[in-house]
Formats: sequence, C-alpha cells, structure tokens
Amino acid sequence: MDLIQDLNWRYAAKAYTDETVSEEKIDFILNAINLTASSCGLQPYRVFSISNKALQAKLGAGSFNGQIAQASHLLVFAAFNRVTTTDVTNMVDHIANERGVPKESLDGLFTAIDGFFKSRTDEENALWADKQAYIALGTALIAAANMRVDSTPMEGFDPKQFDRLLNLPEKGLHTSVILSLGYRDENLDYLANAKKVRIPLDQMATKIK
Repeated sequence: MDLIQDLNWRYAAKAYTDETVSEEKIDFILNAINLTASSCGLQPYRVFSISNKALQAKLGAGSFNGQIAQASHLLVFAAFNRVTTTDVTNMVDHIANERGVPKESLDGLFTAIDGFFKSRTDEENALWADKQAYIALGTALIAAANMRVDSTPMEGFDPKQFDRLLNLPEKGLHTSVILSLGYRDENLDYLANAKKVRIPLDQMATKIK
C-alpha cells in the first residue's frame, strides 16, 4: 500500500466498533515501534499493550477520551524516569553481543554516552525520554495505518492514574503518551467519512537550496 494513501486514510478515530485487532497486526505495530529511530540507541521507554477491558475502563475513568476504554487495544508509552550508567552498560553489552564485536571496542561509545547523561539532571533526561517516546508514537501511527488499523493518539488522561494502575514508578517509568487501536465506527464517528484537511504543502514546507 502506498504510504501517502495510508497517511491520507488515517485520522484520530473518535469511536470504535467492538471488532478486535488481531495479535498479528498488534505485533507488527510493536515491531515497527521497536525499530524506530532512537537517540543513542537507548530506547528510553517501554510500551504496554493492553486489551484487558476492565483495566482499560479503570485507566480511562475521568477522561473525556472514551477511546481509552472502547478501543480494541491501548498502547501506553512509558518513559524512563532516569538514565543510569546501568542503562548505558546494558545497551553497549547488547550491541557487542548482537554485532559480534569485543565490548572493549565500544569503550569510546560508552564513555561518550554515559558522560553526556551524567552531565544532565534526572529531570532533563526524563524530558528527553518523553520526546523519544513521541518519536515511537509517530512510527506506531504510520504502522497502524499501513495495517489499516485505526488509532487515536492521546494526552487527555490522568498520568498519575496510569502510573499507579500499571505500577510504573516501581519500574522506573512514567506515562508519556497513549495510543488507542481499533476499527472506526462509521455510524458513531462524525469524522469517519470526512475529507482529511491539511494546509497546502507549500505552506507547511520550505525548500532551501
């Protein structure tokens, strides 16, 4: 499927049917997220794929976004609270193992990355991790559209409620952004058949040659 057609097809779904997205499609989206761009290769976030309706209802309680409880699946992007030397060590060890190179050959990489994060506060690094999670969110949106799975990216939720229900603080994580997945209800969603509207490309993008 042509990527531009996929992106023209997608929109932020306002209502979903009760049709369940297959695990094969969910795995495709999760794999795409795992392969997305990541500064330093650290991937400073984790993704929780939730299809437990009781939990979704609790997570969505008090939110104006009914899609949280209604969707087939809910993806929660949870960013690191801190970036530690252990995180950098684990990444370098993994690279060495996957590429079949001596760990010592990556000493320069380790020193540069570890030194960079040590020079910043935990708050700065947590904010950086949030931004990395949003890059992953963008990839998830594209992957879902490619699978013709509807989605809704959302910030309208109680992050403390999510953190508590998912036990994120004890995992060193906090909720950054969420994405519901499912299939649009064309009878209930007023935008389901509306033309997608964006500003002209020449207003959005400037080519400097």
